[in-house]
Amino acid sequence: MIGGGVSFVLGDYLIFALMLLVSAAVGVYYAWKDRDQRTSGDFLMGGKKLTALPVAMSLTASFMSAITVLSTPAEVYRFGAIIAFSGLSYVLAMIATSEIFLPVFYRLGITSTYEYLELRFNRATRLLGTVLFIVQTVLYTGIVIYTPALALTQVTGIDLWGAIVSTGLVCTFYCTMGGLKAVVWTDVFQVGVMLAGFLAVIVQSVILQGGIFPIIKDSQDGGRLNFWDFDMNPLRRHTFWTITIGATFVWSSIYGVNQAQVQRYISCKSLTHARLSLYINLCGLWCIMLCSVFAGLCLYSIYKSCDPWTSGLISAPDQLMPYLVMDILRGYPGLPGLFVAAAYSGSLSTVSSSINALAAVTVYCMDLCVLAVISIFGVIGGPLLGLFTLGILCPFANSKGAISGLVLGLMLSLWVAIGSQLYPPPPELTCPLPLITKGCNFTNMDIHNWTSTILLTEATTPIQHLNSRSVLDKWYSLSYVYFSPIGTITVVCVGLLVSFFSGKDNFNIFQISEFQMTILTSYATTKQGSLYINNKHDRA
Repeated sequence: MIGGGVSFVLGDYLIFALMLLVSAAVGVYYAWKDRDQRTSGDFLMGGKKLTALPVAMSLTASFMSAITVLSTPAEVYRFGAIIAFSGLSYVLAMIATSEIFLPVFYRLGITSTYEYLELRFNRATRLLGTVLFIVQTVLYTGIVIYTPALALTQVTGIDLWGAIVSTGLVCTFYCTMGGLKAVVWTDVFQVGVMLAGFLAVIVQSVILQGGIFPIIKDSQDGGRLNFWDFDMNPLRRHTFWTITIGATFVWSSIYGVNQAQVQRYISCKSLTHARLSLYINLCGLWCIMLCSVFAGLCLYSIYKSCDPWTSGLISAPDQLMPYLVMDILRGYPGLPGLFVAAAYSGSLSTVSSSINALAAVTVYCMDLCVLAVISIFGVIGGPLLGLFTLGILCPFANSKGAISGLVLGLMLSLWVAIGSQLYPPPPELTCPLPLITKGCNFTNMDIHNWTSTILLTEATTPIQHLNSRSVLDKWYSLSYVYFSPIGTITVVCVGLLVSFFSGKDNFNIFQISEFQMTILTSYATTKQGSLYINNKHDRA
């Protein structure tokens, strides 16, 4: 529990229980409503009758998880608000998805995006892509289960594994009962809960600090409004370029080819509704990003003179938001429960998306391993984005090129990602902002529930000059946001080269296949069309 013995009261538990009850009730409702028409198409695709607005909100909820609720404000608190440029990458990713990937998947009428890989290349390519997707999803799902469970443990003292199990049970219940329709409409409810939780924290912070402008002034004085960093150095953790370029690849891999998102927008009743859902979803993404960034500025404004992390009041940065909630909302029974429900909603929406997507890919896989690992959307999602890009935009690419590119792209992404963990970049590249404890009054604080060790890891790390670092060290210091572009570009380049050398007798860079011609003229409507037959180079 938070220092000083503050914990949940009855009102908090009631709010939290209500969120779980409503989520489960949606599954029961759709199981009863569709009891007479329970085909696999209805379960996995909602009967392709969904409209743009609920799908858009579901798209927003799917990957705006508990990590967004807890970690993005902490990121702003420690490294500044430059991460807000992710909003620009959302726009670029939606345009790429709407104009490149959506028309292909929607007109094919497929259930799984990986069916496309078999139709375009061969079965081996589909199986390899499916395995990578499953690994990615299982690992990421473990993160979004563990994160809110940890937050719950810190603010309420409940059992960590009990919270993890309850998350899995609730998600599995309404997914298996109601299928995609239940997932989509539960996501709609959970987006509202997430926004309400953020607003509760933001409104109370604004009241305590005397308005919005004092918070902005404190943030400016503390260097948190560091928007205008246009350094081109790819080793810098966050700049305008690393976030805009790198995050565009990351979000394109999520919205363009990730089964959890594709399954939603191709469940719309028309291509127009599917495209509209992507652009309406932008508004939701911007709202949640704005709330999470401003919550981080509120964090800094309130704790600018006494940082809870380096003073030992909490043991990890991800505990900053729960600490703030219990600090400023403890006089309002129910509001701490609302925030924890917001974090939990983020987790439920992402886990339910993963369960439903895995069901479509594997024809029903529900066994999720709980692993606390770093996000791997860049490491695995980047090469997968490259694989689909190769298939859609390069009609002369063949299966040998696709598999070779995917393997090498994955190996390169893994190499730099693992190296960055073993040999982390120095503070001069990550640029942590100063945290102050001179205003702390320890006589009025109970820090024994947390840790008596003052954590100054980054502040005490020896500064290394970039000139003294080896080429390999610099490679490992590459901004983590660039892991995805590395994988994507490698897959496309290697795929084209291998395709050329393995089938250069038939290779014509200006060739327009039936595949591309039919997309351009909008004639293809089903996967039986000649457009999506295996590439002629593979059949030769």
